[in-house]
Amino acid sequence: MKININSEIFAPEVQMEGAYKVRMKILIGPEDGSGNIIMRHFFIAPGGNTPYHQHNYEHVIKVERGSGIAVDENGQEHELSVGQSLFVRPGDLHQFRNPNNDDFEFLCIIPNPGKKG
Repeated sequence: MKININSEIFAPEVQMEGAYKVRMKILIGPEDGSGNIIMRHFFIAPGGNTPYHQHNYEHVIKVERGSGIAVDENGQEHELSVGQSLFVRPGDLHQFRNPNNDDFEFLCIIPNPGKKG
């Protein structure tokens, strides 16, 4: 068993093209012994957004704090807030935005994309 103290984990700026005012920390990942899944915590500052992008793997999202917008593969906007979760299928285009005055935070759990089957 590995227990991390989330508040002690650094959250650097996301350096992906199209990301603006987004930070992310890895709460659980390969360095903790997790070979199959990675749990990430995203922080989107007011006015920030992730890129409009896709992955070849599924992932789940759980809103932790604040509220924001999820843009789906059709460009439709969906309001998200605490108490909601979201499933993103492999290949689905998606984006998260924060049009609000407070940080929008969510957990994102993905398979380890570096794992070879």
